[in-house]
Amino acid sequence: MEYDDFRYPRVGRSRFDADGSDGGGGVVVARRTALFFALSSLFFGGTFVAAKAGLAYFPPLLFVALRFDIAAVVMLAYVGLTTSRSELFPRTRGDIGAILATGVLAIGLTNALLFVGQQYVTSAVASIMYSLNPIMTPIFAALLLSDERLSPRGAAGMGLGLLGVGLVVSPDPANLLGGAVGKGILFVGAIAAALGAVLIRRADSDLSSTVRVAWGLPFAAALCHLLAWSGGESAAAITWTTEAVLALGYVSIFAGVLAYIAYFGLIDAAGAIRANLIFYVVPVVSTLGGWALLGETIDALAVAGFLTIFAGFAVLGSKSIDIRSLSPGVVTDVSLPDEESPVREEPRGYRSD
Repeated sequence: MEYDDFRYPRVGRSRFDADGSDGGGGVVVARRTALFFALSSLFFGGTFVAAKAGLAYFPPLLFVALRFDIAAVVMLAYVGLTTSRSELFPRTRGDIGAILATGVLAIGLTNALLFVGQQYVTSAVASIMYSLNPIMTPIFAALLLSDERLSPRGAAGMGLGLLGVGLVVSPDPANLLGGAVGKGILFVGAIAAALGAVLIRRADSDLSSTVRVAWGLPFAAALCHLLAWSGGESAAAITWTTEAVLALGYVSIFAGVLAYIAYFGLIDAAGAIRANLIFYVVPVVSTLGGWALLGETIDALAVAGFLTIFAGFAVLGSKSIDIRSLSPGVVTDVSLPDEESPVREEPRGYRSD
């Protein structure tokens, strides 16, 4: 049986009945979608606050390596208990390629750069820089996926996003060796995330997203341990305190396992375009968390950059998005015409040939 991009059987129509119902469970589906949206936004947003707090006790690369050690064990146990054997193991070169793109680029290198870069910037700035990956994705898609190219709307959104980055970075020569360096590292991390996402799609794997992440996490852990060793980081430099354990536990379990489960559950329930709305909320969570827990502040120019990047997100994601679909009791996604259903929508910011 063929499957669409979000693991539903491809039967010529959406997974709901022709009358727009799903057999009486529409309200339950909408409430589950809203729950997944809230949890993934909260957990991913808290990542930047917990990472910033944990960097006071851990060397950055070793911190992220230990995070993935724990997350890999928990995630593999989870998929082992919830996935049938026939869907658990990679069987094709596409499966292997997707696992490597997930573990090495989309998770491993991205988070290594995130944790290193966040030594120099606040939680809010780090979350904004990381959230640039939806804007960078169309560039790699146009180069690596033959059936996709930037649309005018996509180019406009990308331009706004890059302008916003310039405002956030504000490369004052006096700040060149400080925050700007960290922001540059984070920007490269966003590029790694975008490239990884496109390579995953190019691999055309039959594995579910959750299983792919579970297999990718050990590769991410191995890469980060190698980088930590190459950088001279040592476990002797770790200061084990209650705060250190709490930070490691959060980024491993809540941001490393539960956030992935909630996010991929959101994709299954609402489609990738609606799921990516979490990137609108994550910086808000990070900003509030950094302000409340770490005493961080943010200047007016960075706020202007944030708003400009949000405008870029809005331009890229404006088509076929209805925020009401994330509200309990409102199942707007099931009544879309076939050409606008979540399983048939094209990626944001670019169109098919």
